[in-house]
Amino acid sequence: MQIRVTKASNPSNKKKVLCTLVAIGLAMIITSVIIAVMGHNPLNVYYSMLEGCLGTSHRIKQTIITAIPLVVTAVGIGIAFRMKFWNIGAEGQILMGGCFATFAALYFKNLSAIVLLPTMILLSAIGGGIWALIPAILKAKFNTNETIVTLMMNYIALKWVVFLQYGPWKDPNAMGFPKIANFTDNAILPKLFGVHIGWLIALILVVVIYYFINHTKIGYEIQVLGESENTAKYAGMNVRKIILIAMMMSGAICGLTGMIQASAVNNTLTMDLTAGVGYTAIIIAWLSNLKTPWMVVVSILFAILTQGASYIQTVYQIPQAAAEVIQGIILFCILGSQFFINYKVHVKEAA
Repeated sequence: MQIRVTKASNPSNKKKVLCTLVAIGLAMIITSVIIAVMGHNPLNVYYSMLEGCLGTSHRIKQTIITAIPLVVTAVGIGIAFRMKFWNIGAEGQILMGGCFATFAALYFKNLSAIVLLPTMILLSAIGGGIWALIPAILKAKFNTNETIVTLMMNYIALKWVVFLQYGPWKDPNAMGFPKIANFTDNAILPKLFGVHIGWLIALILVVVIYYFINHTKIGYEIQVLGESENTAKYAGMNVRKIILIAMMMSGAICGLTGMIQASAVNNTLTMDLTAGVGYTAIIIAWLSNLKTPWMVVVSILFAILTQGASYIQTVYQIPQAAAEVIQGIILFCILGSQFFINYKVHVKEAA
């Protein structure tokens, strides 16, 4: 028996929906078995997961707060991924964006909120953009492996934050504990409808980037470069310039996530600022097929899954590891469905 795999050309929407539904069904079956083995009714657990993220207005707000950084970061990563520049460095770009925003919050805290907050937003974009520009320059000039470079820069950014916590930005009033001082009220993002305005920033970004990618010259060039570098060169496009601009934008948006999280959620800069958002956003970008509006939908679904898994830990005393296994199985099945959507498997009996 011979097995041959070929890439599917333009898979139909019917196939996409069918594969996704089968993946979800398979995930539900597998997780139901695990839940039953732990001595719980799977249907009750699934209901509790929904209740934990959508059961009350407070839980809905928490789900939205969880989704905000996922949306913003996925949008940023998506720009780089469209030109097949594998930006795995969102974690570092988020941290550096948070660093730059924290600089403004600590050293310009006497400014009014109407001046300080835009300054923090601007600096966070600059910080993330600069951090992303470094691997972009190395790629454009020396054709280095961007996956390795961006990944390594995550660790540099993390250690830089640790240095700031233990060194120059250590709060003298923290009784020796290595932490950076909490932001003053004028450095905290205000709330709108009970949730910090990060959700509004995220939606504005989605609209702006959707227009940028689909209706501007540089957005078109990014897409062409992603399809074929040779085609881009043949068309007279400046490939190096496109890489630099796209990566600066990608990093700047990821840096904005750092400002939102530091200001509205943590109220300071910490080494745990990202909470793995940079890596989760990669999955979201791919599941959204790099379509900006769909990133909002997938991010919300991820937030529901995350909040729901956290809730059942408390209600059913399910260990955190088991809850994460349930999350992982669901994600694995859904990601696996992408293979069957984008590829065809041919089985041929040996002669």
